[in-house]
Amino acid sequence: MSRHRKPGPAAKRKHRRTGAFLLVMAVCVAGIGAAGAAVYVARARGGGSRSIALLEQDRQRMILMDAATKTLSLVGSPKLATRPSAAPAPAPAGLSPGTPVTVTAPVPSPGTAKSIAYNMLSSFGWTPSTTFGCLDNIWSRESGWSVTAQNASGAYGIPQALPGSKMASAGPNWQTNATTQVKWGLGYIQGRYGDPCGAWSFWLAHGWY
Repeated sequence: MSRHRKPGPAAKRKHRRTGAFLLVMAVCVAGIGAAGAAVYVARARGGGSRSIALLEQDRQRMILMDAATKTLSLVGSPKLATRPSAAPAPAPAGLSPGTPVTVTAPVPSPGTAKSIAYNMLSSFGWTPSTTFGCLDNIWSRESGWSVTAQNASGAYGIPQALPGSKMASAGPNWQTNATTQVKWGLGYIQGRYGDPCGAWSFWLAHGWY
């Protein structure tokens, strides 16, 4: 009897178990795939939002830079600083530096260096009454009309020739003779300034002649 029993029901139970196992496996695989897909989508969305935020920041930065360049304006060219010039020597009462001047002065006493100069002015074509005052202002300040006046730079004599040996062209006794020194000094003034008042005007502006 046992050898001829039909195996139908047992085979059917085996097929049912195999199908159930396959179904469970398929569900698990689908679940794992769905979870992985969800994670990937979440990551993609997160990265995309960060990229969008960075692009928005760049756009805002470009807008600000463009607005700043439109508000720029050229104020002006830079100016170089200049060295201040030396202040001119103060002018005597009522006189302005650098302007033509005429100074009156009394006729000097005879026999003095001033008298020699006063009498020599006309030989250079100048009027003593209108030019001696200018000459007196210069040489009174330069040397005090002393034939032996000398300063640290080497300037010498009444006109303060620099060097003093220049006056040798007016005479060999240039070191002690007032006439020789005055003659050289007036020639220097004529060649450089035209007349004593031109020299005095320059002296007022510069403190030297």
